[in-house]
Amino acid sequence: MREPADGESLPVQAARAGGRLRVERLDLDEPESISIPPGLQVLVNNAGIETSYLPAEHTPAEAWWSVFKTNVFGLAETVRLAIPELRSNRSAVICNVTSASLLFPMPLFGVYRASKAAVQAYGESLQAELLPFGIRVIEVMPGPIETDLLAGSDRVPEAAQCPGYEGLAAWAHAGRQASEALKTSPEIAAQRIVAAILDDEAPHRVACDPMGDAMIPGADAGGYQDRLQGALTAMKPPRS
Repeated sequence: MREPADGESLPVQAARAGGRLRVERLDLDEPESISIPPGLQVLVNNAGIETSYLPAEHTPAEAWWSVFKTNVFGLAETVRLAIPELRSNRSAVICNVTSASLLFPMPLFGVYRASKAAVQAYGESLQAELLPFGIRVIEVMPGPIETDLLAGSDRVPEAAQCPGYEGLAAWAHAGRQASEALKTSPEIAAQRIVAAILDDEAPHRVACDPMGDAMIPGADAGGYQDRLQGALTAMKPPRS
């Protein structure tokens, strides 16, 4: 966590449930804070930030740099540092959390969606690269999960202040408010993520809530999952 003090109660909760948990500081914007624990078998890349909801012509370069620094560059550096440890523990898993927003051309979310699309493409290449080492790579595409990030998105997009985009901003805000009825708790989403990590037969791309469940099959109408699995199978080395 960026602020370990915020999670000081988590080890106690884990102990009550019969588990063990250690909270350490980690800030993806500070590569020196990334410390890979010995024996690592599962890496879940879940951190992410958003920026103002602006049309492309009004989005400053700083917004792109800020979001990509956390969502893409920080994630890639964590993966880079983790691979040697994961490779030494066969049957390891890398789980990249992207977004169900990639399955719909949502306006005014271009920066965020582009960062998640970069993670998606990166994960596909990772899957092919790491398969020979017994490391699985999966992508979880959540819809509206009841987190601080979702709560912060419940506002009229800043695009409403841009001439010509007022109507689009109102439409996007209405859609965001409609998603309130579809919210899924973090606990349920986490359980779905754990299940996918533990399932060696899970597809590369999975959901963790009802919205993802509904959208991913439609997006896969062109047989993406089958094509990807076919390519990976062709690259898989024979068992020794």
